[in-house]
Amino acid sequence: MKKNKIKTHKASKKRFKLTATGKVMHYKQGNNHLKANKSGAQKKRRSGDTELGSKTQAKKIINLMNE
Repeated sequence: MKKNKIKTHKASKKRFKLTATGKVMHYKQGNNHLKANKSGAQKKRRSGDTELGSKTQAKKIINLMNE
């Protein structure tokens, strides 16, 4: 009898990444459009990845990604 494999949640896999130390990183919001109205400081603050704040949310995302 075959065991069922858990599928990876593809939307989570695209939005989040897991570091080697186990942190869940995500891209900051507010960076996709309407950039002409934002100052350079605002754009700089929104650049790069940041760690997910909540540990409970991080656990849920790790479960969705099957990592």
